[in-house]
Amino acid sequence: MRSGPIIHSITIPSPFAAICWAAALLLAACGTLSTTRDQAPVQQIELTAAPSPTVLPADVVKAADAEYLLLTNIYARSSPSVVNIEVTSGDETRRGSGFVYDRRGHLITNAHLVNDADAIAVTLRNSYVLDADLLGLDTFSDLAVLKISAPQERLSPLRIGESATVKVGQRAISIGNPFGLKASMTTGIVSGLGRTLPSAQLIDAGAAAGFDNPSIIQIDAAIHRGNSGGPLLDSAGLVIGITTAMQSDSGQFQGIGFAVPADTMRRVIPDLIAEGRVEYAWMGISVMPEKGGYGVAGLSEALDLPVERGVLLRGVSEGSPSELAGLRGGDARVEVREKTVCAGGDLIVAINDYYIEDLDALITYLVQNSRPGDEVELVIIRDRQAMEVALKLQSRPERERPTIDCHSAQ
Repeated sequence: MRSGPIIHSITIPSPFAAICWAAALLLAACGTLSTTRDQAPVQQIELTAAPSPTVLPADVVKAADAEYLLLTNIYARSSPSVVNIEVTSGDETRRGSGFVYDRRGHLITNAHLVNDADAIAVTLRNSYVLDADLLGLDTFSDLAVLKISAPQERLSPLRIGESATVKVGQRAISIGNPFGLKASMTTGIVSGLGRTLPSAQLIDAGAAAGFDNPSIIQIDAAIHRGNSGGPLLDSAGLVIGITTAMQSDSGQFQGIGFAVPADTMRRVIPDLIAEGRVEYAWMGISVMPEKGGYGVAGLSEALDLPVERGVLLRGVSEGSPSELAGLRGGDARVEVREKTVCAGGDLIVAINDYYIEDLDALITYLVQNSRPGDEVELVIIRDRQAMEVALKLQSRPERERPTIDCHSAQ
């Protein structure tokens, strides 16, 4: 039996022979036909296999893998600092993440993870397990500090960066323990800034309303149950936030995650270590909900406001720093897009020479840059005239106080 490929070439006869050849295949009737003397010589086309792809040059491969080299380096440097946290609370067991803050054994995690804990176990790298004490937690920022007794050589603190410089579109790297899977990395981008979360009310239903967690970082890096408390890193491996929540209709990650910013951590963590609690500065103002276009920019045209940035006061709280400083809430009811707005109130445009974009910017400034007892200088617009007002901040009250605005005035 003949071996080798069945077809080495295809023979193409002259036009007449080609017709007979085709007819022979169909009718088996051209076997006795002969070709003429003028027949063109037979042409042959050799079939050759497609060339196998060659390995790309090393410099091309190196350039393509540069990003992954960065990520593997960050993981190798940072993952030893990420810990697994197991919390026992009654009959419930919760699992999440945290990271080493310093060599004295302080760990950072989320308040919602360790709230009401009866016992806390921490697993360091190489599966080294220790019991942890809760030094303090703050429900408003959703941050907590744990303390463990461990040899310093087992503790590799992460460096805290500055979240004020974070930009939408930059790389976001999350390391945590989703579903108990140790030290898992996911990557994405910062997809939004300036979000707010009602962290305190989500943790404690009895918490005072109206004090949201500001300047939250939104990311699209995949986070799941167990990621809470883990670090969010930038391309330099600096902590720019702490993973805290995801928004989902199904319980599964749907592309939106949130992280408490590093600048809030810088303000809160030292107080939790020193005092076990945090005191926040309070002005005592109320505003229209800015969602749906009821911030200054959204109301500017409807109310003929002189600016498009700032915080328009709907009212001030009784006995608050704002009332004592003479700030005024709205005094007229105006219908704007089927909602009643208290118009005519003072419009805050700056605090200590820091110009305010919106309410989130004002809250962020108060949380990250001020303390109770501080005196601040406000620039407000009243009756279309700019003026300066001195205001002495107080501590946030445990309960809401009555508001003086256009509703209470009638």
